[in-house]
Amino acid sequence: MEHSDESADKNARQRKSACVSFPPETMRETEKGESDTSDPEVLPFLMTASDSETRGHHICRTGIKGELGNVLLLLLLYVLQGIPLGLAGSIPLILQSKSVSYKDQAFFSFVFWPFSLKLLWAPLVDALYFRKFGRRKSWLVPTQYLLGFFMLYLSTFVNSLLQREGGPNIVVLTGVFFMLAFLAATQDIAVDGWALTMLSRENVGYASTCNSVGQTAGYFLGNVLFLALESADFCNNYLRTEPKDVGIVTLPDFLFFWGMVFLVSTTLVAIFKRENEGSEGVCRVKEETQGVTETFKLLLTIIKMPAVFTFCVLLLTAKVGFSAADAVTGLKLVEAGVPKEQLALLAVPMVPLQILLPLVISKYTAGPRPLDVFYKAFPLRLLIGLEFALLVWWTQSLKEEGGFPAYYYGILLLSYAAHQVALYSMYVACMAFHAKVSDPLIGGTYMTLLNTVTNLGGNWPSTVALWMVDFLTWRKCQGAAGQSCGSQEAVWMCAKKGGACVTTLDGYFIESGVCVVIGLAWWMVLGKKMRMLQDKSPAAWRCRVSK
Repeated sequence: MEHSDESADKNARQRKSACVSFPPETMRETEKGESDTSDPEVLPFLMTASDSETRGHHICRTGIKGELGNVLLLLLLYVLQGIPLGLAGSIPLILQSKSVSYKDQAFFSFVFWPFSLKLLWAPLVDALYFRKFGRRKSWLVPTQYLLGFFMLYLSTFVNSLLQREGGPNIVVLTGVFFMLAFLAATQDIAVDGWALTMLSRENVGYASTCNSVGQTAGYFLGNVLFLALESADFCNNYLRTEPKDVGIVTLPDFLFFWGMVFLVSTTLVAIFKRENEGSEGVCRVKEETQGVTETFKLLLTIIKMPAVFTFCVLLLTAKVGFSAADAVTGLKLVEAGVPKEQLALLAVPMVPLQILLPLVISKYTAGPRPLDVFYKAFPLRLLIGLEFALLVWWTQSLKEEGGFPAYYYGILLLSYAAHQVALYSMYVACMAFHAKVSDPLIGGTYMTLLNTVTNLGGNWPSTVALWMVDFLTWRKCQGAAGQSCGSQEAVWMCAKKGGACVTTLDGYFIESGVCVVIGLAWWMVLGKKMRMLQDKSPAAWRCRVSK
């Protein structure tokens, strides 16, 4: 029901600058990466030069009007980045409408891992490039060309993967969309790095605005808009005067259109945009990077620190209690008959809330103990998980001949809004603590590591939760003696013998209860340990590296 709160980590670059985070969503959830321990408050991304960089130099001033073209280009690049992410997010809902197993959904969930694993190849993107062509264009241009060609090629056979006799081809679908997500993550690394040098020091703060607005818009186009226009019911009810059996847009059409957009826009950028062009009187942020080997050695040194290691273990286990609610609820609602396009459209009224929540919550996380907010929001999010389970149970008995009543969607919207409040309270608190403890001398690498672990802490429980649903579900074959429903083959055999598999106990409800129990145990035991980390001295978080 909700978009993952995983954060799209920014490159493992080491810069002497200040940074804070901005919220995820639609994707899912992205932040940028460095820290300034003097200001742990989570605000929109801000990049400033350190005193050592500006001391003795003239102060540069340039208005945003002079760089409007660069801002619009960044916005376009981030919009393009959000398109494949939105498409990947729409596929599980399409698969659920085709009654695939939850094990198949679990396998497809690996598509969402690349943005959480960018740290593994971000140093390569930073270090390897063609100087004449440009440091960032060396990766951006070929990556976007690959995205374009890949989408064009996928448009020719994606229907055959989804509509294959015997069910969708999950393995191939997972492979192709994983590749799209991997390429989008690589493009993100390049664009994030280019944003810092494309804009002047005075205007570099607009980079996060382009990121949040662009990715959100791209995800909306690839997910919400696509699902709405692809739905025959939605188009017949709201956009057509004469009903038809298909939507206005099909998945192949959508892939072909955006594939062409990728190819055309990338060609224009490659030809007309110089990466290293400068303007008189404009100060650019100077990047300070390390080599690939040095970066990985530094990461190993950081994670070996006792305080950091303990914090990473806590981050990797904190979201187990929410996994059933976050990963399975939306699919269960589709299974119960809620139209997937209506479910996707719930994201629209959430946008203002998602903008305001970080601004409000950051007032409470700006102090010395931001994880207190995390700790207090934890049980609220667990309770909302139970409410989600009750909502799914209620949905199964509520459907009417014409669909669901209007008040049902109102309750669904309020439930989603409450979930967002709890989710963002924990997210902003966690990001504020990352900014507070990250060693400012190696802020980029430090923050990226913590953000990566946070993302993985949300990904692996979601995958496990999806996989366990079928295992915990009890079914029996009615109408065919001697048959069972323990596997897809058994279900097929039951139907062949004239029977039908009937669910006697839905594993989702078992899983929801187990997750809440695990979450409460974590909150009472390990949650207190996380709060105690705030009492450690700053020296416990400082990394001693040889110069």
